[in-house]
Amino acid sequence: MQPVFSATSGQLNLWLVFFLWPFVRMLALISTAPIFSEHAVPRRAKVALAALLAIVVAPTLGAMPAVPIVSAAGFWILVQQILIGAAMGFSMRMVFAAVQAAGEYAGLQMGLSFASFFDPTSGGNTMVVARLLNVMAMLIFLAVDGHLMLVMVLAESFQALPISDAPLAAGGWFLLANAGGQIMAGGLMLALPLIATLLTLNLAMGILNRVSPQFSIFAVGFPITLLAGIAMLQLLMQYLAPFLEPRFAAAFAGTLGVLQGLRQ
Repeated sequence: MQPVFSATSGQLNLWLVFFLWPFVRMLALISTAPIFSEHAVPRRAKVALAALLAIVVAPTLGAMPAVPIVSAAGFWILVQQILIGAAMGFSMRMVFAAVQAAGEYAGLQMGLSFASFFDPTSGGNTMVVARLLNVMAMLIFLAVDGHLMLVMVLAESFQALPISDAPLAAGGWFLLANAGGQIMAGGLMLALPLIATLLTLNLAMGILNRVSPQFSIFAVGFPITLLAGIAMLQLLMQYLAPFLEPRFAAAFAGTLGVLQGLRQ
């Protein structure tokens, strides 16, 4: 009796190649990208999402390198896909890192440096203001369909940087490091109105303390600074979305730029 379905070892290796290497790149991106990499998302859901995307994208890929998976060259391609996916994820996290830096600056100026708790996302203690701004940035990211655009960029990455055994160029890593240098500048730009307001308030209270020494600046300084900081934070919330939307678009463009830089 003839078997209904039969496949050679070469065909099985080809099918495995078309699934495994895209799956590894997608899983690396999902493990590092904003929203998808949150600890609240179960690991099984991350793996299942990466497998589903790999199954959908695999038929659109071009010719794969004729390299066995169980070989030194196959292992090197596997490592490359991990590096590419992680680079894409980290390039998108730059915007959220800038927002978190802005929250750190604002919390220090408001006197809330002691108000911190363990953040499972960063793996350390995070100020309440920084965590609040980070959550708001995630909601804005979802509201502008950033998660869908991220999946689209992931699918386009196989056209911008196809799977091959060629070494990755150093230009992409330079662009990624240069984008990381903009975190402090972006965070300071976002928190600058609040910092300037509280600095002016502290200067005014210092002058008042010099004019009237009997005025207990330590008794009223912290409540006034805290209330002014909360009021300024409330005013800044309405400008958070217009501030982040163009930066999300720039981050997507920068991700494709990193892929172009990694290509020989």
